[in-house]
Amino acid sequence: MLTVALLICVANPASTSLYGQIPTPPADLAPLPDDPATIMAVVGQSPILWGDIQPKVDGRIQQVLKEQNLKLPPEQLAPARMNLARGALTQAIQTKMMSESFLLDQVGTQAASKRREVSEMMTSRARQMFFENELEGLKEKYGTEDLTELDQKLRETGTSLRARQREFTDMMLGHMYMRSKIEKDPTVTIAEINAAYQQDIDTYRHPAKARWEQLSVLFANHSSPEEVRKLIIEIGREVHFNEGWKETARKKSEEPFAADGGQHDWTSKGSLASKPIEQQVFSIPLNRMSEIIEDEQGLHIIRVLERMDAGVTPLAEVQEDIREQIKKEKVAASQTKMMQEMRKKVPVWSIYPDDVPGAKPLRPTSVSTVPTFNSDYR
Repeated sequence: MLTVALLICVANPASTSLYGQIPTPPADLAPLPDDPATIMAVVGQSPILWGDIQPKVDGRIQQVLKEQNLKLPPEQLAPARMNLARGALTQAIQTKMMSESFLLDQVGTQAASKRREVSEMMTSRARQMFFENELEGLKEKYGTEDLTELDQKLRETGTSLRARQREFTDMMLGHMYMRSKIEKDPTVTIAEINAAYQQDIDTYRHPAKARWEQLSVLFANHSSPEEVRKLIIEIGREVHFNEGWKETARKKSEEPFAADGGQHDWTSKGSLASKPIEQQVFSIPLNRMSEIIEDEQGLHIIRVLERMDAGVTPLAEVQEDIREQIKKEKVAASQTKMMQEMRKKVPVWSIYPDDVPGAKPLRPTSVSTVPTFNSDYR
C-alpha cells in the first residue's frame, strides 16, 4: 500500500491546472479504455483520444517504477494510472480550449473554410517553429541527430516526435491566446496601492520590540539565593570594569543565550516569559546596564541595545510588496475571466466531466466508429 500511495502522490502534480485539484474519483467513474482510438473528450471541433494521453500516463508510471526499482501488478497501479490519466486529460482539454479560442478569435463568425485556412496557416507556422527551435533542443537533450532514433527515445518516455509536434502547435496557439487576454505586467496605480494599504492596515501594525544582551545566574544551579546574588554582582563588575559582555556571558552566564554572548535579537513586547525582565527591557535607557533584576528563575543584568516603539509600518516601506501582490491578483482575475470566456466560446464534452467546470458528459466511443467527426458529435 505504501508504494501505491507513493505513485499516487507522484501523480498529483499532473492533476492540477487552472481548474484546480482533480476531485476524488467517485465509485461509478468510467474505467480507462483499452482502445487508443477511444475519444476521451471533445473540445469544440477537436477530439482528444486515449492514444494522445495514454503513452504519457504509462510512461510516467514506468519511470517511477524504474526509479524506485518496483514491480507491481496492474491492479495495484490502477489508482495512480487513473489519477494521472484524469490530470493529463484535464491539461489536454485546457490547452485545446485555448488553441480553439485563439482560432475562433481569428475567424470570428466567418465560414468554416476560413477557419480551416487559418488553422492550416497557424499549424504550418507552428511546425516551422517546432523544427527551428524545439527539435534542436530535443536532439541535444537525447544526444542524436537521427529523427528515427529520436522518435524511438521519445517513445520510451511515453511520447513521440509527432505527438510533441502536435503538443507544440496547441501550446503555441494557447500561449498566443493567453498573451492576448492576460497582461503579464499589469499597471498598478498609487491609488490602488494606498487603498490596499488602508484596507489591510492592521497587517502593518507592529508592537514595541527591542534587542538586548543579558547576564544571568539561576537559582536552580546554586545552593542558596545569597550565592546567586554574590555571583551576579561579580559578573556585573567584570563586565563593567574588565571584560566585554559577550566574553563574560559565554564564560559565566547561565541563561539559554549565554553561548551566543547573551545576545537577544528583536523581541516583541508581551512575548517574554519573565515579566520583570520585560518591564526593564522596555523602560530603561539604551546602552546602560540595568540594576539586578529578580524573577522566579534567578537574578539578571541586561543592557538594551535598540528599541522600537509600537506603530504602523510606513507605506513607503511596503508599497513595492503591495504592488506585486496587486499584480498577482490582477493576473489571477484575468485568468479567471479568460477561463469563463473560453467556456462560453468552446463547448467541452468529457468522459470525466466533473474534472472540467462546464463540461458535459461524453460516452466513450472509438473514433473508428464515427465516420465524419464534427462539432455536433456527442
